[in-house]
Amino acid sequence: MPFNSFFAWMMNKRIHQIKLFCKYPSEVQNDVFQNLITSGSKTEFGRLHSFKLIKNHRDFKQIPLQTYESIKPWIDRSIIGEKSILWPTATKWFAKSSGTTTGRSKLIPVTKESLEECHYKGGKDLLALYYNNYPNRKLYKGKHLIIGGSSKINQLSVDSYFGDLSAIIVKNLPWWAEIRRTPSRDITLMSNWNEKIQRMAESTINEDVYIIAGVPSWTMVLMHKVLEISGRKNLKEVWPNLELFMHGGVSFEPYRDQFKRLIPDLNMNYVETYNASEGFFGIQDQINSDEMLLMLDYGIYFEFIPMESFNDVKSNEVISLKNIELDQNYAVVISTNGGLWRYILGDTIRFTSRRPYRFKITGRTKSYINCFGEELIIENTESAIASACLKTGAEINEYTVAPIFMESSNNGAHEWVIEFKKLPKEIERFILILDETLRELNSDYDAKRYNNLVLSKPVVNSVSKGTFNIWLKSIDKLGGQNKVPRLSNDRFFLEQIVKLSRNNNLYR
Repeated sequence: MPFNSFFAWMMNKRIHQIKLFCKYPSEVQNDVFQNLITSGSKTEFGRLHSFKLIKNHRDFKQIPLQTYESIKPWIDRSIIGEKSILWPTATKWFAKSSGTTTGRSKLIPVTKESLEECHYKGGKDLLALYYNNYPNRKLYKGKHLIIGGSSKINQLSVDSYFGDLSAIIVKNLPWWAEIRRTPSRDITLMSNWNEKIQRMAESTINEDVYIIAGVPSWTMVLMHKVLEISGRKNLKEVWPNLELFMHGGVSFEPYRDQFKRLIPDLNMNYVETYNASEGFFGIQDQINSDEMLLMLDYGIYFEFIPMESFNDVKSNEVISLKNIELDQNYAVVISTNGGLWRYILGDTIRFTSRRPYRFKITGRTKSYINCFGEELIIENTESAIASACLKTGAEINEYTVAPIFMESSNNGAHEWVIEFKKLPKEIERFILILDETLRELNSDYDAKRYNNLVLSKPVVNSVSKGTFNIWLKSIDKLGGQNKVPRLSNDRFFLEQIVKLSRNNNLYR
């Protein structure tokens, strides 16, 4: 049997299993829960928290919720080689997770089980769902261009290592994935992004690329470099068989129109994933829908905190999957086969369906603006900026938003610093649409904007191309795993960017 046909057969087999957890979500999550408790009872964390006495979710809720700060001492012990601290099998890998640029990097444990049963399984399932939606495709005939992280593998102790999750994944890829991946491993793991983009473009121009996977912003940088070197007008002239872009990490909406221009093909497909150093959680499984399917059999047990009670939540008030309500904003809590227990992930989601469980990412528990009671979340700002760009012909590379605090008799406002790839035809109309869309989407924001009583209209400052990358480099955060903080409740990051822009004459 040709390998592509065998690969498709494997994918179809997995679809049957996905349909089962869609049909029986509570039963599958209960099996995951029981397996996790059995494994956890063999660890020091499990013995301290009496895992052997835990029979159900009610018992489990007696364990305190964990943040990175609270679980870090346990992770530190695993790093120096202590055994069975958070997970019973050896933990040799630790993913450097910076999320946004706030604070120091985290080191998230990555076990053999979490690599194989979660991260790699997620990659296979993405392709399985794609084959299910688009039968008779031949993705495995071509190359898969993976735009990974920037960190090389670093040694922590005698037998433990850390790096970006993508670097760890590339280092441990199964053979069936490695033989189709491009570029070479030494280029993929380069830390200097300027040199890396150049080398990636040069080494992939003559490959037969069917799939690209990466963060939209860095993927665009690579695509422009490929066109610059090749002298071609668009990506289909370089890679005629390109048909799929797999993306995640940030919203795709501000980049969608730019991708369509760079890849002018109505048959080009875009699939979003929700994966992080802590685990692989969701995949866009339907054509023409941006909802993602919650993946329930990856060795992750899910719990949720209603955001209205997030700051005052007690451990036993957290709900299980079966008790969620649609169109409510929830903080995600996970227990995983990587050794994280009742861990507050930091992301917020909103469920759109229960049969099966589908959702949208709405933001971060700490990435929002609520200085004036406006409760602005990333989902609002991404939609607003996409609408403003569409109606004014603008295109953006990056942006960040922070409050302008009330002073004396002056109202508060939101200040936007935007790096435009293409300036709007009329900046005032751009601001008007931005503001109007936010008011339509968010009733709290609208109330604060009423007659300018609390909030004045947004202030938009434009900075030159490359500003955000210069800023990221200045704080040693330049690379695919690092993200610009979209929303902040203070002006710390925004002031840094503004100061850098003025000092380097980067303000437009």
